[in-house]
Amino acid sequence: MFSKILIANRGEIACRVIKTARRMGIKTVAVYSDADRDALHVEMADEAVHIGAAPAAQSYLLIDRIVAACKQTGAEAVHPGYGFLSEREAFAQALKDNGIVFIGPNPGAIAAMGDKIESKKAAAAAKVSTVPGFLGIIESPEHAVKIADEIGYPVMIKASAGGGGKGMRIAHSAGEVAEGFARAKSEAASSFGDDRVFVEKFIVDPRHIEIQVLGDKHGNAIYLGERECSIQRRNQKVLEEAPSPLLDEATRRKMGEQAVALAKAVNYDSAGTVEFVAGQDKSFYFLEMNTRLQVEHPVTEMITGIDLVEQMIRVAFGEKLAISQADVKLDGWAVESRVYAEDPTRNFLPSTGRLVTYRPPAEGPDGEATVRNDTGVFEGGEISIYYDPMIAKLVTHAPTREAAIKAQARALDAFAIDGIRHNIPFVAAVMQHPRWISGNLSTGFIAEEFPEGFSLPVPHGETAQRMAAIAIACDHRLNQRKRHVSAQMEGWRKVSFDRLRIVQLGGERFEGDVTEQGEAVVIAFPGRTVSVVSDWRAGEPVWHGTLDGVKVAAQVRPILNGVALGHAGAYANAHVYTLREAELAALMPEKVAADTGKFLLCPMPGLVKSIAVAVGQEVKAGEPLAMVEAMKMENVLRAEKDVTIAKILANEGDSLAVDAVIMEFA
Repeated sequence: MFSKILIANRGEIACRVIKTARRMGIKTVAVYSDADRDALHVEMADEAVHIGAAPAAQSYLLIDRIVAACKQTGAEAVHPGYGFLSEREAFAQALKDNGIVFIGPNPGAIAAMGDKIESKKAAAAAKVSTVPGFLGIIESPEHAVKIADEIGYPVMIKASAGGGGKGMRIAHSAGEVAEGFARAKSEAASSFGDDRVFVEKFIVDPRHIEIQVLGDKHGNAIYLGERECSIQRRNQKVLEEAPSPLLDEATRRKMGEQAVALAKAVNYDSAGTVEFVAGQDKSFYFLEMNTRLQVEHPVTEMITGIDLVEQMIRVAFGEKLAISQADVKLDGWAVESRVYAEDPTRNFLPSTGRLVTYRPPAEGPDGEATVRNDTGVFEGGEISIYYDPMIAKLVTHAPTREAAIKAQARALDAFAIDGIRHNIPFVAAVMQHPRWISGNLSTGFIAEEFPEGFSLPVPHGETAQRMAAIAIACDHRLNQRKRHVSAQMEGWRKVSFDRLRIVQLGGERFEGDVTEQGEAVVIAFPGRTVSVVSDWRAGEPVWHGTLDGVKVAAQVRPILNGVALGHAGAYANAHVYTLREAELAALMPEKVAADTGKFLLCPMPGLVKSIAVAVGQEVKAGEPLAMVEAMKMENVLRAEKDVTIAKILANEGDSLAVDAVIMEFA
């Protein structure tokens, strides 16, 4: 076995590979850019080598720097993770030419399958059903429009070397094709160093289902079940699960056997994923093959018990697969939430900054479920503008889909992050969504279920009462602290508090009479009594406890006269008063937010790529005003109504903070 390997990546996937290598007794080498000097993967590895400046094109995408790092440290093999150089044939070949083993497929398989255009040609030659499209080189926007007109709308414009949602656009008209073509080419060039794109028919109401394959260098190949990855936004996956609630055993076998046949046709010899677009009638079409480890691989590992990183390392070393197809058994259900540094209330725009609080839920058993958290960050670390906005991948595994979803919801409630915006409120809300729970999914789920965008759900019903009970329990614990404040004046009675509590929560009012019974705080609401047990202490960002014996977690942040709570996908400020305080609070005027309708504000920290208008120009609703780039994504900012440009306060090339004013309207 290898004695030392280098991980040509960063973030959570680098940490993930290091964990398996450490368990196998293999030493690891990390590489890092200027921005990642203090990153978690650098700290975890046995050695670390600096390879360049913060932008990926000046560090993680430089093949010669990776090769030099291998020679410098004596690393015998390289695991590429995902993204960056993981699907670059030239990288695998460069390593081979220098006597370094690539922990991934052979260069020929990457060439055949890694290129999205060539993979479709290979699939068609192997009699695999593919989505209608044009697989040749597209020279211009006009050429793209002509092709789209012939295929029929809607169409998908996709980077040939793409992945992770970069360089992808859906177009419903000729105008959208022309603009999408330019944006896709630009993003593809900056993210992958390859600006080729292709156009294919976009299947309406599709599901995204993929098959995990595993091959060795001795001609063996197997499939490890499927993953459902239909919950996406901007063509980037947000939630994944395994197995899929759509498939039956017969369809699973048919898709798996087709994926294996394709892998064998190109002598595939590592972990890889064959992606399909599936109809609600269980029909499916080959989409592409990712010749690398997928971001969502943990859900497959959880239901099969197979460590894919370990298998990749063993196969790269030349070992035969020790697993046959008959050995693969699917056990239970796994659900994964991608925790991103982005603001779901602002159309999921990226967020950057310091992780002032980062407290993930405890890994390990949770009743009948298991919790796993793959991450590459730590409390106090920075989320950089230069890379993908992923913070962590939260995975839960349980005997059934229902149990896995409930465990995921509990784990999300117990995941505390402060200092940046993040999407935990969104994925927590999805866990409560009836359509998600039913398994009636499609890639249009987010657009269809949140057509006006996402806003923080207001608690109601049972969720609101649970939150009110937690708020009263927190207030009671804080009052207990106050009773023990030292140096109270002698001769005066000790601090005491009324038993009755009034909670104003999300527009609702709850009254609860508080008593203590042993370790429990008993709250008598009209018509119901709730027994609350918790060891929560002031300052802790997550409340853990039980309500009538049922385990519950909630996000807790102090506010004036109460706590801000997040639970079961709902968020609200809970103001806790005595009866007299509630009477006085009702008399206080509410603060009115300032009107920002006359300004174009930067929706995320980013780089101004272009300004599309001039002072005095009249702009119609929907027309572009500026473009801001953040975390490798180009975001076009459009006019929300007809306006006239009064002032332009930012220039191309400026780095702006969130809510910085870009321009003012007359």
